[in-house]
Amino acid sequence: MSQPLRGGVIGAGVFGGYHAKQYARLDGVSLAAVLDLDAARAAAIAEPLGGRGYNDLQAFLDAVDVVTVATPATVHAGQTLAALQANRSVYVEKPIATRMDDAVALRDEALSRGLTIGCGHQERVVFRAMGLFDIPEQPLRLEAVRHGPPSERCQDVTAVLDLMIHDIDLALSLSTARPLETRATGERGPNTFDAIRADIVFDDGFACVFDASRLAPARKRTMKVVYPSGAVEIDFVARTFRNTTPFVLNEAFADTPAGKDPLGANVAAFLMAARGLAPAPIVTADEAIAALQASLAVEACL
Repeated sequence: MSQPLRGGVIGAGVFGGYHAKQYARLDGVSLAAVLDLDAARAAAIAEPLGGRGYNDLQAFLDAVDVVTVATPATVHAGQTLAALQANRSVYVEKPIATRMDDAVALRDEALSRGLTIGCGHQERVVFRAMGLFDIPEQPLRLEAVRHGPPSERCQDVTAVLDLMIHDIDLALSLSTARPLETRATGERGPNTFDAIRADIVFDDGFACVFDASRLAPARKRTMKVVYPSGAVEIDFVARTFRNTTPFVLNEAFADTPAGKDPLGANVAAFLMAARGLAPAPIVTADEAIAALQASLAVEACL
């Protein structure tokens, strides 16, 4: 049996803590290190899980075999590139980058070195557990709402790259068509656009409406996907759906291992790909780039 991979997490915030726990519990990997500007904060996450805290990037990279980047979006590209250049496969939280040229450079760097990039679009795991990808029809229309109350997190990007990109990625994952026309309007919060409505029409007529807000009084995350034979209406908060298509979906998806822990399933798939035991992670660099490109088209309209 091969040696366990040494997992490392860049970022000692809330999501960094989630990822550190995944490396500590999953088979075939152990948590070796957490990197943060604040070494004490990194150690507070790493040491209870058997790892070490670092504030020096090179020392951190020397201590790990695979890397998770769980820092603010605006620094994803630089940290991911540094890990790839150290010949480490990388799982990067969404978005893969905030600029297209950076995202493409990451993909190309990974390809040139034979490394894996996985991206943290966890909702795809939920769709897979539901069986939604098995519906043999192309969608006609999609309506997505992703609202949450004001928060201090992710203020380095708009609500498009914070919230809406999840639903844009899901729309892309359901259709073989590609975005053709984009329109959007937005409302500014204290720092940037915090409420956005976007309409994207695909080249086969697939019409999508996205409504994302960080100014809402309560959390609401819903999606309706209309097919020629019926519709699927999903409540991501309640973890339920209503299906009027003739195709059978898994009503107990929330009780499956992937449904209970989408992050764990996504990280486990990344590790399989990084080991060469699977052809690709659940969300590849190309798929993350497509979601970023469509999201930046929405931002350009603002």
